[in-house]
Amino acid sequence: MAIQWFPGHMNTARKQVAETMAKVDLLIEVVDARLPLSSSNPMIEPMRRLRQRPALKVLNKADLADPRLNKIWLEWFKSQPGTEAVLLGEDNKIQGAKLIPQLCQALAPHRDGEEKPLRAMIVGIPNVGKSTLINHLAKRKIAKVADTPGVTKMQQRVETLAGMILYDTPGLMWPKVQNEDSGYRLAMAGSIGRNAYDEVDVALYAIETLIERYPQLLLDRYKLKDLLGDAEPLFELIGKKRGAMLSGGRIDTQKTADMILTEFRGGILGRITLETPDDFLEMPVYDPDDEAELPDPDL
Repeated sequence: MAIQWFPGHMNTARKQVAETMAKVDLLIEVVDARLPLSSSNPMIEPMRRLRQRPALKVLNKADLADPRLNKIWLEWFKSQPGTEAVLLGEDNKIQGAKLIPQLCQALAPHRDGEEKPLRAMIVGIPNVGKSTLINHLAKRKIAKVADTPGVTKMQQRVETLAGMILYDTPGLMWPKVQNEDSGYRLAMAGSIGRNAYDEVDVALYAIETLIERYPQLLLDRYKLKDLLGDAEPLFELIGKKRGAMLSGGRIDTQKTADMILTEFRGGILGRITLETPDDFLEMPVYDPDDEAELPDPDL
């Protein structure tokens, strides 16, 4: 079973997004460049296609992602119908923020000037950097920024100095993550509430992923001689090397897991991308029948 997380307030947020879609010219969807498709909300695509709205995909945290795969994902998104894409990270946040209004204008050339200002809705799952992007575009602190998913819970309207009107929306997950790997990748990135997953389980998944995709980074960071064996003995060895020990010579599994996940999220392990377009045989699909499983938001 994939890791699932859909707090009650997100059901309300989903309805707000659908309503706002009708009055904007385009969508700006912020995704995590380390897991670009797993962090793309599959509910958004049918909404925007129904309204025939173009989309700008902002691959945020690109400075933490694999540079080679950044280019591949950028071109992949640009090849999708009605879609433009841009990389954004700490190394280009000023230049990237300046480029976004230009790309938006190209997607909606009929909206220009004070009488017809360009209207865009910023969407994305929790903890991908939407609030930070809003603040850069507005050139002032508008949205609260936190390294915790689910901080923004209300939609707000923001006017930028560039003449754009932005609608900032709460981080929005979808009711049921069908792809098990995507669930674990979202947990690795911190886009899912901590009460929805076991940190040790996710850390073991992280080690398995690094063994398969970035073995040298794993060897270098934890000063390992080899990667023989599976994830569990490596997990214990990492805990021992970092002094995460309990009485009786036992590994402090919680401390070890927190350390591994923190180092991935902060880019300390290196520039890592967890997936490629080839990992997905098709685009993630949102099944409306999943809504039957939603909790009642009024309870």
